[in-house]
Amino acid sequence: MSVVERIHSLDLVREKVIAGERLDLDDGIALMECDDILALGDLADTARRLRGGSDDVYFVQNLYLNQTNICRVKCKFCAFARTERQDGAYLYSPAEIVEDALTQHEHTQFTEIHMVGGEAPDVDLSYYVDIVRGLKTALPDVHLKCFTASEIHHMTKLSGLSHEDVLRELQAAGLGSLPGGGAEIFAERVRRLIAPGKEHPDNWFHTHRAAHNLGMPTHCTLLYGHVETYEERVDHLLRLRSLQDETGGFLAFIPLAFHPENTVFERRGWTFSAGTDDLKMIAVSRLLLDNIPNIKAYWIMMGMPMASIALHFGANDVQGTVVREEIFHAAGARTETEQQIDELVRYVGEVGRTPVQRDTLYNELRRFE
Repeated sequence: MSVVERIHSLDLVREKVIAGERLDLDDGIALMECDDILALGDLADTARRLRGGSDDVYFVQNLYLNQTNICRVKCKFCAFARTERQDGAYLYSPAEIVEDALTQHEHTQFTEIHMVGGEAPDVDLSYYVDIVRGLKTALPDVHLKCFTASEIHHMTKLSGLSHEDVLRELQAAGLGSLPGGGAEIFAERVRRLIAPGKEHPDNWFHTHRAAHNLGMPTHCTLLYGHVETYEERVDHLLRLRSLQDETGGFLAFIPLAFHPENTVFERRGWTFSAGTDDLKMIAVSRLLLDNIPNIKAYWIMMGMPMASIALHFGANDVQGTVVREEIFHAAGARTETEQQIDELVRYVGEVGRTPVQRDTLYNELRRFE
């Protein structure tokens, strides 16, 4: 596509955004093919404001936990998982997880626990229920955002129950919401290449739809920068938008750049995505996902300086303090493993936005004027 054609395509998309019209697949591809990153950022920020966005930028004080790194699935993009016999493999008991969370809570008064892990083959559903019940009993005021859709699907295989029944048991024990992991990218061609042992993407949708029907909000993600095409990225976003039309249950969307270090992709020559691609994904996500209010710039992946720039490309959330993140760091992330509140506030304030500490459900807890 020539430069003139790209500019023309962006002008047509801008007209639709200003008119409040919904963008389609062709529009999304045109945005992905646009090399004018600053124009994309300006259009995404315009769309955010036209749809009711303000200068508020959210973050949550949260703790990351991983109950196990033992996993039955051998995703080629994952540097975190281990088999039971590999060095470094671990499986924490519910009691150990609760004790760890209580110790951390004495130092940082987090309001959210974000917990995901591998799909260990030698546990049962009661293991997960006991974790949730133990955490909720010990920390009743902390919101539990736990287990990807892939993990929920694993629990159905362990128990023989449906996705709905597994979610009901976890919800009764104290589960508050689901993270968005496990989506990777929905294109079956790509999943066969990067995660051949993973369940069909329909199971991800079924799990999140079931959670929404139970009144449990969830998050959604996209893993990009590996073998997917622009068309497959856009299709992924439009599928998320369609489910949000149906249920309204997504709180936020998080684009996740693929980190190849310590994976088979590193040996095949893959490198980290360019910062311009990260900003493009933020902008295109904001423009296409017109019904998901919050787009996160995940600083643990891109670093806080880049995340703060992304606030001018459609993002309105920088995730949180993220104490002890392990999964992206196993794949070579070189960012810090924690951000102090004052640092988050400083970065957000320096780009002219208002930092707002929130809870998981986006209720305001503290405003930093």
